[in-house]
Amino acid sequence: MKSLFSCYIFSSSFLLSLQCLSSDYTPPSKYFINCGSSSTISDTKRTFVGDVSSDSFTLSPKQEAVEDSSPSPATSQLYRTARLFRSPSSYEFDIDQIGIYLVRLHFFPFSSPTDLFTALFDVSVSGLPLLLHNFTVQNTSNLPLIKEFLLTINISKFIVKFEPSQQSSFAFVNAIEVFIAPDSFIPDSALLVTPEGSNNSSYKGISSRVLQKVHRINVGGSDIEPDSDTLWRKWVPDDPYLFNKSAARNRSTSTDTSYQLILSGYNDSTRYIAPPLVYMSAKEMNKNGNDPLQFFNISWGFDVSKNAKHLLRVHFCDFISISGSFNPWLNLYIYSFFSQKIDSISLGAPFFLDLLVVSDDSGFLNVSIGPQIDSPVNNSFLNGLEIMEIMGELGWVSMENESKKKTTPLLVGLVVGGLALVCIVIVVLLLRSKCRKEKPAEASHWLPVTVDGGLSSHSRVYEATIHGSPVPHLNLGLKIPLAEIQSATNNFSSKLLVGKGGFGKVYQGTLRNGMKVAVKRSQPGHGQGLPEFQTEILVLSKIRHRHLVSLIGYCDERNEMILVYEFMQNGTLRNHLYDSDLPCLSWKQRLEICIGAARGLHYLHTGLLHQTHVSTAVKGTIGYLDPDYQSLTSKEQVNLAEWVMVRQKEGFLEHVIDPLLVGKVNLNSLRKFGETAEKCLQEDGADRPTMGDVVWDLEYAFQLQQTAMQREPLDDSTNDAASTFPLPNVQRYPSYSLSIDGTHVPARRNDGSETTESEVFSQLRIDDGR
Repeated sequence: MKSLFSCYIFSSSFLLSLQCLSSDYTPPSKYFINCGSSSTISDTKRTFVGDVSSDSFTLSPKQEAVEDSSPSPATSQLYRTARLFRSPSSYEFDIDQIGIYLVRLHFFPFSSPTDLFTALFDVSVSGLPLLLHNFTVQNTSNLPLIKEFLLTINISKFIVKFEPSQQSSFAFVNAIEVFIAPDSFIPDSALLVTPEGSNNSSYKGISSRVLQKVHRINVGGSDIEPDSDTLWRKWVPDDPYLFNKSAARNRSTSTDTSYQLILSGYNDSTRYIAPPLVYMSAKEMNKNGNDPLQFFNISWGFDVSKNAKHLLRVHFCDFISISGSFNPWLNLYIYSFFSQKIDSISLGAPFFLDLLVVSDDSGFLNVSIGPQIDSPVNNSFLNGLEIMEIMGELGWVSMENESKKKTTPLLVGLVVGGLALVCIVIVVLLLRSKCRKEKPAEASHWLPVTVDGGLSSHSRVYEATIHGSPVPHLNLGLKIPLAEIQSATNNFSSKLLVGKGGFGKVYQGTLRNGMKVAVKRSQPGHGQGLPEFQTEILVLSKIRHRHLVSLIGYCDERNEMILVYEFMQNGTLRNHLYDSDLPCLSWKQRLEICIGAARGLHYLHTGLLHQTHVSTAVKGTIGYLDPDYQSLTSKEQVNLAEWVMVRQKEGFLEHVIDPLLVGKVNLNSLRKFGETAEKCLQEDGADRPTMGDVVWDLEYAFQLQQTAMQREPLDDSTNDAASTFPLPNVQRYPSYSLSIDGTHVPARRNDGSETTESEVFSQLRIDDGR
């Protein structure tokens, strides 16, 4: 006990010392430059020095200075002059301290003999090719336009270069800021989140990248001007980004933020991470509205670059809860497949959370906040949000190595160069010799597996191809040459893209024998390595089930990891649910689809995946594995919306069904379906049913609907008082077993008692790859 107490005291002292280090930071006085001017001016608690003559930095070569010919009285003195560049020119700064720096470039086009709105130029810094490319202010209405960057500087001379994009063009800038930020202002690593979710891996090396500010939002509050921010940042309100403004309401407090150490496992904030005003306002759930959707979460959408990495920083401070009462437990959602639990919140203590988010190809980043299902307080809130795009990697030489570089003897350079030349010659000769021996990637015809699982009599085993990596126990008869796949998908044309999954992108293709296939191609960053890929081939090649898509083949040439499946030609389930041109799916048909999916998952978990010891996890779309175990168990997560479960618990599940089904669903069947979904969504894995139980419960709901359909039409109405009748006693059939490769697994009787799915749905495909 004594050692634990000593450990606690040491940890507390250590964290307090870190906080003290942050609190010791003092915003520096340099560099703040008033470009195109000889005057020194004060603006928002900063002193900007003219660039005409200064000893602290250099401008080379000096070029034209322009001045506003008719300035407005409301225009800041900082934006009445500018430096204009008709050829490449640079500002050079002396750096005496290694660390993370804030670099801000101010642009404010004003009236002058040269129309500044027509400027087109690039901006680069030491060690990085470009900060801005073909930059223009022509389509900007919100002025001044300030571009902010965060980067680590570890060189003694830091250069900011302006260069016109075209010979006839020019560049300009009104003001420049270059100053050091507090220690640990930006993390070096953060949890990686993709549009498909997260595999709990971290993205590392953030501090070696350049970050550009995209959004800085004061959620629930008004504009925060630079003079009210400790690092002269501007924060804007969140209202323009809300999806449903009636779902949330603003809250504020007059009590100043108390930056304190809370030891909650989150990042304790400081006044330099975000100013007090950010933590003194918030958006919370508006629970008085009429729309039931607004009861559950608040959602924002932010425009970002497509398929790019972004550092997302979210700020929290609970000033809403009452002292002495419970605090809410929150869920933070990114896109559709990632959620982060946020609890252990201390009243009035600000903290923040960093995530590395990869945007999808929509150009929007969606963020939502809502209460956890078992939260003691049915509320959620958010105080602030920042999005910074991660740009290129820095490539400069550090201060420690800079002096060594200058003193490197010429002789050493000549020796190294000579050795390099000899090595290059040897490598070229070896490659030429190897190329004569290697065969190109084979493009022969390939035929799929027959229904009984064996290879077609015309199929063949291909010879090893360039960069191929055959693995023992893999079915080489399923191997398809890369050239065949490229031909089938028109070289992975975006026009043939049909979906995305946890593995990668899925393309429609046609093999040379005329077979239509779905081609699932792995992408870097999706968390799947070669062992997982090989495991998936071994497992999926054994699948023979009517409710699961069959594996046609695979390709592992040239570091590719590609799986080829049969193509579900009748479109997606989403289309059948939402496309107004297609017939509405009845409740019976929807239950049939759910039963089929559950049977397929039941087969995966009990009939196939447990035949063999699997030491490497199968990676793919989330939802196949129990979230508690992340391994091949007999439990399964069924991903349903939390707000539906709230209605289920309140006894109003019929209020959220498809309007086209109103009056056509038996309430006993719907109630059984809702109970099944509720059990599947239990937080504790021990409380969730096995997939076998899920299959039986869904069949029970199906039989309840079938029984109701045999009565009068009015008796099947969702508005019928008969919903209060007790559930009929539907017998559970005994389990039988069948043998799959020598292993006995549970199976349903084949005596007509099994629910038969409509033939039209046997060829449905899902949007996401398996």
